[in-house]
Amino acid sequence: MSAVPTANPPATDWAKMAGDLERLLRLRNPPFGMKLFERIEDMAAIPRIRRPKSVHTLDQVVAQAARLGWTVGITAEDLVGAQCRAVVGLGDQGEPWISGQHMVGVWFATPEDARAHQNAMNLVPAGRYRALAVSPLAAGRLDPPDIALFYATPGAMIYFVNGLQWSGYKRFDWSVVGESACADSWGRALRTRQPSLSIPCFAERRYGGVLDDEMLMALPPADIAKALEGMEKLAKNGFRYPFAQYGIQQDVRDGMAVSYPDRKK
Repeated sequence: MSAVPTANPPATDWAKMAGDLERLLRLRNPPFGMKLFERIEDMAAIPRIRRPKSVHTLDQVVAQAARLGWTVGITAEDLVGAQCRAVVGLGDQGEPWISGQHMVGVWFATPEDARAHQNAMNLVPAGRYRALAVSPLAAGRLDPPDIALFYATPGAMIYFVNGLQWSGYKRFDWSVVGESACADSWGRALRTRQPSLSIPCFAERRYGGVLDDEMLMALPPADIAKALEGMEKLAKNGFRYPFAQYGIQQDVRDGMAVSYPDRKK
């Protein structure tokens, strides 16, 4: 069973959605989906599912979908430790995990700092789910995924956010938990079903192959459809990614006048 019913029509063309997102944002890697399961058997029944032969971080499993195009299913036993399991609700979230003792002197100065970090993380509630799968969005194997995710440059991310805000405007407020930033992206999106933007952390970059100029967006697929519509409207107004540089010493009025006629010389 899926984590929470998602508001996607049954006939969603996942390949088109993924292709449109790649085209508009010039993505280097295709978007992918993530889905939680209450029964391991349901995860294992996904077509062409791969099961890990080694112990991994969840960052590595995500990278296998994002960088290699694999469909991968995991249980708690496939993950290296409690930190990865806790974020997606596959592991215990009480003591001793919540103490953060394993991070004292590694990432945080005191036990109090480590515990505060653990308490600040966005987590899928523990106890309900037994498995998780990731897969390229275009493959349509998680129909529908609980959330979709993609890596992009900061410039592409703000353009995507602009698309989300084209109609039904809302302000977005995101947090930075620091290390364990997966709690800011897939942890938050799975828990809240809200668009969740993160600055990937050390572990994601070291073990998940995330590049220096990449950020991560995680959100319900229905929000991708909304952003795509918004970005198409922006493109008709002359706003496209990548952004054309105008020049830092030019008279700005000619450029501004394209969008705002009252700014002409």
